[in-house]
Amino acid sequence: MSTLPYRRAGRSGLDLSAFSFGLWQKFGTDYPFQTQREIILHAFELGITHFDNADRYGPPHRAAQKLFGRILQRDLAAHRDELILSTKAGNPIGASPYLQGGSRKSLLGSLDHSLRDLGTDYVDIFYHHRQDDSTPLEETAGALVSAVQQGKALYVGVSNYDTERAHEIAGLLRGAGVPLLVHQPRYSIFDRRPELNGLLEQAAADGFGLVVYSPLAQGLLTDKYLDGIPAGARAQNSAFLKPDVIDDTYRQRATALDKLASERGQSLAQLALQWVLRRPEVTSALIGASSTAQLDHNVQALDFPELTAEELTLIDEHGVHGTGLRL
Repeated sequence: MSTLPYRRAGRSGLDLSAFSFGLWQKFGTDYPFQTQREIILHAFELGITHFDNADRYGPPHRAAQKLFGRILQRDLAAHRDELILSTKAGNPIGASPYLQGGSRKSLLGSLDHSLRDLGTDYVDIFYHHRQDDSTPLEETAGALVSAVQQGKALYVGVSNYDTERAHEIAGLLRGAGVPLLVHQPRYSIFDRRPELNGLLEQAAADGFGLVVYSPLAQGLLTDKYLDGIPAGARAQNSAFLKPDVIDDTYRQRATALDKLASERGQSLAQLALQWVLRRPEVTSALIGASSTAQLDHNVQALDFPELTAEELTLIDEHGVHGTGLRL
Protein backbone atom coordinates (compact mmCIF):
# COMPACT_ATOMS: atom_id res chain seq x y z
CA MET A 1 0.00 0.00 0.00
CA SER A 2 1.30 3.45 -0.94
CA THR A 3 0.86 6.45 1.34
CA LEU A 4 -0.80 9.68 0.29
CA PRO A 5 -0.25 12.86 2.26
CA TYR A 6 -2.55 13.20 5.25
CA ARG A 7 -4.28 16.40 6.28
CA ARG A 8 -5.74 17.24 9.67
CA ALA A 9 -9.53 17.60 9.89
CA GLY A 10 -10.01 21.01 11.47
CA ARG A 11 -9.01 21.14 15.12
CA SER A 12 -9.68 17.43 15.69
CA GLY A 13 -7.06 14.75 16.19
CA LEU A 14 -8.03 12.95 12.98
CA ASP A 15 -6.03 12.96 9.75
CA LEU A 16 -7.62 12.09 6.41
CA SER A 17 -5.90 11.13 3.19
CA ALA A 18 -5.68 14.11 0.82
CA PHE A 19 -8.00 12.25 -1.53
CA SER A 20 -11.08 10.41 -0.36
CA PHE A 21 -12.94 7.92 -2.51
CA GLY A 22 -16.66 8.49 -3.05
CA LEU A 23 -19.20 5.86 -4.06
CA TRP A 24 -21.79 8.44 -5.15
CA GLN A 25 -21.94 7.33 -8.78
CA LYS A 26 -21.09 4.13 -10.68
CA PHE A 27 -21.25 1.90 -7.61
CA GLY A 28 -24.80 0.65 -7.92
CA THR A 29 -26.10 -2.56 -9.41
CA ASP A 30 -25.87 -1.10 -12.93
CA TYR A 31 -22.08 -1.56 -13.09
CA PRO A 32 -20.03 -4.80 -12.97
CA PHE A 33 -19.08 -5.84 -9.46
CA GLN A 34 -15.60 -6.98 -10.42
CA THR A 35 -14.75 -3.60 -11.95
CA GLN A 36 -16.06 -1.81 -8.86
CA ARG A 37 -14.04 -4.11 -6.60
CA GLU A 38 -10.83 -3.54 -8.57
CA ILE A 39 -11.24 0.24 -8.35
CA ILE A 40 -11.90 0.26 -4.60
CA LEU A 41 -9.00 -2.07 -3.82
CA HIS A 42 -6.72 -0.03 -6.08
CA ALA A 43 -7.74 3.14 -4.25
CA PHE A 44 -6.64 1.53 -1.00
CA GLU A 45 -3.38 0.39 -2.60
CA LEU A 46 -2.72 4.00 -3.65
CA GLY A 47 -3.08 5.16 -0.04
CA ILE A 48 -6.69 6.36 -0.04
CA THR A 49 -8.05 5.35 3.35
CA HIS A 50 -11.30 7.33 3.52
CA PHE A 51 -14.27 5.77 1.70
CA ASP A 52 -17.37 7.94 1.53
CA ASN A 53 -20.85 6.42 1.26
CA ALA A 54 -24.51 7.21 1.93
CA ASP A 55 -27.81 5.39 2.26
CA ARG A 56 -28.90 7.15 -0.95
CA TYR A 57 -26.07 5.95 -3.20
CA GLY A 58 -26.86 3.34 -5.84
CA PRO A 59 -28.98 2.70 -7.78
CA PRO A 60 -31.01 1.42 -6.07
CA HIS A 61 -30.65 3.26 -2.77
CA ARG A 62 -28.26 1.48 -0.37
CA ALA A 63 -26.66 -0.54 -3.17
CA ALA A 64 -23.30 1.21 -2.85
CA GLN A 65 -23.12 0.44 0.87
CA LYS A 66 -23.98 -3.20 0.29
CA LEU A 67 -21.31 -3.34 -2.40
CA PHE A 68 -18.69 -1.90 -0.10
CA GLY A 69 -19.81 -4.27 2.66
CA ARG A 70 -19.10 -7.24 0.38
CA ILE A 71 -15.63 -5.91 -0.42
CA LEU A 72 -14.93 -5.09 3.22
CA GLN A 73 -15.79 -8.63 4.30
CA ARG A 74 -14.03 -10.28 1.37
CA ASP A 75 -10.87 -8.19 0.99
CA LEU A 76 -10.43 -5.45 3.56
CA ALA A 77 -11.60 -6.87 6.89
CA ALA A 78 -8.02 -7.22 8.13
CA HIS A 79 -7.48 -3.52 7.40
CA ARG A 80 -10.59 -2.15 9.14
CA ASP A 81 -8.49 -0.22 11.65
CA GLU A 82 -6.68 1.52 8.76
CA LEU A 83 -9.90 2.67 7.11
CA ILE A 84 -12.12 5.70 7.60
CA LEU A 85 -15.64 4.67 6.61
CA SER A 86 -18.33 7.30 6.39
CA THR A 87 -22.03 7.23 5.64
CA LYS A 88 -24.83 9.77 5.48
CA ALA A 89 -28.56 9.92 6.12
CA GLY A 90 -31.30 12.46 5.62
CA ASN A 91 -31.45 12.89 1.85
CA PRO A 92 -34.71 11.26 0.69
CA ILE A 93 -34.57 7.55 -0.05
CA GLY A 94 -38.34 7.07 -0.05
CA ALA A 95 -41.69 8.82 0.28
CA SER A 96 -42.07 8.08 3.99
CA PRO A 97 -41.17 10.95 6.36
CA TYR A 98 -39.01 8.42 8.21
CA LEU A 99 -36.84 7.90 5.11
CA GLN A 100 -35.69 11.51 4.87
CA GLY A 101 -34.98 14.63 6.88
CA GLY A 102 -33.15 15.37 10.09
CA SER A 103 -35.37 13.75 12.71
CA ARG A 104 -33.96 11.46 15.35
CA LYS A 105 -35.96 8.54 13.95
CA SER A 106 -34.80 9.13 10.39
CA LEU A 107 -31.11 9.54 11.18
CA LEU A 108 -30.64 6.79 13.76
CA GLY A 109 -32.88 4.34 11.92
CA SER A 110 -30.88 4.85 8.74
CA LEU A 111 -27.59 4.47 10.59
CA ASP A 112 -28.62 1.09 11.99
CA HIS A 113 -29.57 -0.04 8.49
CA SER A 114 -26.29 1.27 7.07
CA LEU A 115 -24.24 -0.64 9.61
CA ARG A 116 -25.99 -3.82 8.46
CA ASP A 117 -25.33 -2.89 4.82
CA LEU A 118 -21.63 -2.31 5.50
CA GLY A 119 -21.22 -5.28 7.82
CA THR A 120 -19.45 -3.25 10.47
CA ASP A 121 -20.20 -2.33 14.08
CA TYR A 122 -19.44 1.36 13.60
CA VAL A 123 -18.66 4.00 11.01
CA ASP A 124 -15.89 6.48 11.54
CA ILE A 125 -17.95 9.47 10.35
CA PHE A 126 -21.74 9.79 10.33
CA TYR A 127 -23.16 12.73 8.38
CA HIS A 128 -26.48 14.46 8.18
CA HIS A 129 -26.67 14.52 4.39
CA ARG A 130 -28.77 17.61 3.74
CA GLN A 131 -29.95 20.59 5.76
CA ASP A 132 -33.54 20.17 6.97
CA ASP A 133 -35.08 23.44 8.12
CA SER A 134 -38.35 21.71 9.05
CA THR A 135 -36.72 19.83 11.94
CA PRO A 136 -35.36 21.60 15.05
CA LEU A 137 -31.60 21.73 14.73
CA GLU A 138 -31.32 20.63 18.36
CA GLU A 139 -33.03 17.34 17.45
CA THR A 140 -30.69 16.72 14.52
CA ALA A 141 -27.63 17.54 16.63
CA GLY A 142 -28.93 15.30 19.41
CA ALA A 143 -29.29 12.38 17.02
CA LEU A 144 -25.70 12.81 15.84
CA VAL A 145 -24.50 12.97 19.45
CA SER A 146 -26.43 9.78 20.26
CA ALA A 147 -24.76 7.97 17.36
CA VAL A 148 -21.39 8.65 18.98
CA GLN A 149 -22.56 7.92 22.52
CA GLN A 150 -23.99 4.58 21.36
CA GLY A 151 -20.66 3.62 19.79
CA LYS A 152 -22.09 3.52 16.28
CA ALA A 153 -19.97 6.43 15.00
CA LEU A 154 -16.66 7.90 16.09
CA TYR A 155 -17.19 11.37 14.59
CA VAL A 156 -20.03 13.35 13.03
CA GLY A 157 -20.36 15.63 10.05
CA VAL A 158 -22.86 17.54 7.93
CA SER A 159 -23.21 17.95 4.19
CA ASN A 160 -24.85 20.62 2.02
CA TYR A 161 -25.50 22.96 4.96
CA ASP A 162 -25.41 26.69 4.44
CA THR A 163 -22.78 28.61 6.37
CA GLU A 164 -25.02 29.96 9.13
CA ARG A 165 -26.66 26.60 9.78
CA ALA A 166 -23.26 24.86 9.85
CA HIS A 167 -22.07 27.37 12.44
CA GLU A 168 -25.18 26.78 14.54
CA ILE A 169 -24.92 23.00 14.58
CA ALA A 170 -21.18 23.22 15.23
CA GLY A 171 -21.99 25.16 18.40
CA LEU A 172 -24.64 22.68 19.50
CA LEU A 173 -22.36 19.72 18.92
CA ARG A 174 -19.43 21.37 20.67
CA GLY A 175 -21.64 22.06 23.68
CA ALA A 176 -22.60 18.38 23.82
CA GLY A 177 -18.97 17.27 23.74
CA VAL A 178 -19.13 15.84 20.20
CA PRO A 179 -17.51 18.48 17.98
CA LEU A 180 -18.39 18.76 14.30
CA LEU A 181 -15.53 17.02 12.49
CA VAL A 182 -16.23 17.89 8.86
CA HIS A 183 -18.63 19.59 6.49
CA GLN A 184 -19.04 18.22 2.98
CA PRO A 185 -19.83 20.97 0.41
CA ARG A 186 -19.58 21.08 -3.35
CA TYR A 187 -16.47 23.03 -4.40
CA SER A 188 -14.60 23.43 -7.66
CA ILE A 189 -13.07 26.02 -9.97
CA PHE A 190 -16.56 26.44 -11.48
CA ASP A 191 -18.44 26.34 -8.16
CA ARG A 192 -17.01 28.90 -5.75
CA ARG A 193 -19.83 28.89 -3.19
CA PRO A 194 -17.62 27.98 -0.20
CA GLU A 195 -15.55 31.08 -1.01
CA LEU A 196 -18.52 33.35 -1.69
CA ASN A 197 -20.70 32.36 1.27
CA GLY A 198 -17.96 32.48 3.90
CA LEU A 199 -17.88 28.73 4.56
CA LEU A 200 -14.09 28.50 4.25
CA GLU A 201 -13.61 31.15 6.93
CA GLN A 202 -16.37 29.69 9.12
CA ALA A 203 -14.74 26.26 8.99
CA ALA A 204 -11.49 27.74 10.27
CA ALA A 205 -13.28 29.69 13.00
CA ASP A 206 -15.38 26.75 14.21
CA GLY A 207 -12.62 24.19 13.84
CA PHE A 208 -14.17 21.75 11.37
CA GLY A 209 -12.57 20.51 8.18
CA LEU A 210 -14.03 20.43 4.67
CA VAL A 211 -14.29 17.28 2.57
CA VAL A 212 -15.21 18.74 -0.81
CA TYR A 213 -17.18 16.89 -3.46
CA SER A 214 -17.50 17.36 -7.24
CA PRO A 215 -14.03 18.97 -7.53
CA LEU A 216 -14.12 18.11 -11.25
CA ALA A 217 -17.62 19.60 -11.69
CA GLN A 218 -19.12 16.31 -12.90
CA GLY A 219 -16.43 16.02 -15.57
CA LEU A 220 -16.60 19.60 -16.84
CA LEU A 221 -13.11 20.16 -15.44
CA THR A 222 -11.61 17.42 -17.57
CA ASP A 223 -10.83 17.31 -21.27
CA LYS A 224 -13.89 15.13 -21.95
CA TYR A 225 -16.20 17.90 -23.14
CA LEU A 226 -13.80 20.32 -24.79
CA ASP A 227 -14.87 19.20 -28.27
CA GLY A 228 -18.49 18.32 -27.58
CA ILE A 229 -20.23 15.42 -25.86
CA PRO A 230 -18.65 12.04 -26.65
CA ALA A 231 -20.73 8.89 -26.93
CA GLY A 232 -21.45 7.29 -23.58
CA ALA A 233 -20.52 10.41 -21.60
CA ARG A 234 -22.21 11.19 -18.30
CA ALA A 235 -23.90 14.28 -19.77
CA GLN A 236 -26.10 12.03 -21.92
CA ASN A 237 -27.90 10.32 -19.04
CA SER A 238 -27.04 12.03 -15.75
CA ALA A 239 -29.44 13.82 -13.44
CA PHE A 240 -26.55 16.00 -12.29
CA LEU A 241 -25.08 17.16 -15.63
CA LYS A 242 -27.25 18.25 -18.54
CA PRO A 243 -26.07 18.63 -22.16
CA ASP A 244 -27.27 22.23 -22.43
CA VAL A 245 -24.62 23.51 -20.01
CA ILE A 246 -21.88 22.34 -22.39
CA ASP A 247 -22.09 25.46 -24.53
CA ASP A 248 -19.61 27.79 -26.24
CA THR A 249 -19.03 29.80 -23.06
CA TYR A 250 -18.16 26.66 -21.12
CA ARG A 251 -15.83 25.39 -23.86
CA GLN A 252 -14.03 28.74 -24.11
CA ARG A 253 -13.35 28.85 -20.37
CA ALA A 254 -12.45 25.18 -20.03
CA THR A 255 -10.12 25.35 -23.04
CA ALA A 256 -8.26 28.28 -21.47
CA LEU A 257 -7.88 26.34 -18.22
CA ASP A 258 -6.77 23.27 -20.16
CA LYS A 259 -4.10 25.37 -21.88
CA LEU A 260 -2.78 26.54 -18.50
CA ALA A 261 -2.72 22.95 -17.25
CA SER A 262 -0.84 21.82 -20.37
CA GLU A 263 1.77 24.53 -19.81
CA ARG A 264 2.29 23.09 -16.32
CA GLY A 265 2.66 19.59 -17.75
CA GLN A 266 -0.56 18.30 -16.25
CA SER A 267 -4.14 17.64 -17.27
CA LEU A 268 -7.11 19.89 -16.61
CA ALA A 269 -8.41 17.35 -14.08
CA GLN A 270 -5.11 17.38 -12.20
CA LEU A 271 -5.10 21.18 -12.18
CA ALA A 272 -8.66 21.27 -10.82
CA LEU A 273 -7.86 18.80 -8.04
CA GLN A 274 -4.70 20.63 -7.09
CA TRP A 275 -6.66 23.89 -6.99
CA VAL A 276 -9.22 22.74 -4.38
CA LEU A 277 -6.46 21.29 -2.20
CA ARG A 278 -4.58 24.60 -2.16
CA ARG A 279 -6.80 25.81 0.68
CA PRO A 280 -5.77 24.75 4.19
CA GLU A 281 -9.44 24.56 5.23
CA VAL A 282 -9.93 21.69 2.78
CA THR A 283 -9.03 18.44 4.51
CA SER A 284 -9.69 16.11 1.59
CA ALA A 285 -11.07 16.09 -1.95
CA LEU A 286 -13.61 13.43 -2.86
CA ILE A 287 -12.93 11.66 -6.13
CA GLY A 288 -14.61 8.79 -7.92
CA ALA A 289 -13.38 6.73 -10.86
CA SER A 290 -14.66 4.46 -13.59
CA SER A 291 -11.29 2.73 -14.00
CA THR A 292 -8.05 2.16 -12.12
CA ALA A 293 -6.20 4.18 -14.79
CA GLN A 294 -8.42 7.19 -14.15
CA LEU A 295 -7.77 6.84 -10.44
CA ASP A 296 -4.00 6.71 -10.99
CA HIS A 297 -4.19 9.81 -13.17
CA ASN A 298 -6.15 11.86 -10.64
CA VAL A 299 -3.99 10.91 -7.67
CA GLN A 300 -0.94 12.14 -9.61
CA ALA A 301 -2.29 15.67 -9.18
CA LEU A 302 -0.33 15.72 -5.93
CA ASP A 303 2.97 15.43 -7.79
CA PHE A 304 3.03 18.90 -9.38
CA PRO A 305 4.54 22.15 -8.08
CA GLU A 306 2.31 24.54 -6.15
CA LEU A 307 0.24 26.95 -8.18
CA THR A 308 1.84 30.38 -8.46
CA ALA A 309 0.07 33.67 -7.80
CA GLU A 310 0.04 34.38 -11.54
CA GLU A 311 -1.49 30.98 -12.29
CA LEU A 312 -4.15 31.45 -9.63
CA THR A 313 -5.06 34.79 -11.18
CA LEU A 314 -5.50 33.11 -14.57
CA ILE A 315 -7.66 30.42 -13.00
CA ASP A 316 -9.84 33.12 -11.43
CA GLU A 317 -10.18 34.82 -14.83
CA HIS A 318 -11.36 31.72 -16.67
CA GLY A 319 -12.83 29.68 -13.82
CA VAL A 320 -15.96 31.79 -13.57
CA HIS A 321 -18.35 30.81 -10.79
CA GLY A 322 -21.51 29.23 -12.18
CA THR A 323 -19.99 27.86 -15.37
CA GLY A 324 -21.89 24.68 -16.22
CA LEU A 325 -24.12 25.02 -13.17
CA ARG A 326 -27.79 25.78 -12.68
CA LEU A 327 -27.59 28.06 -9.68
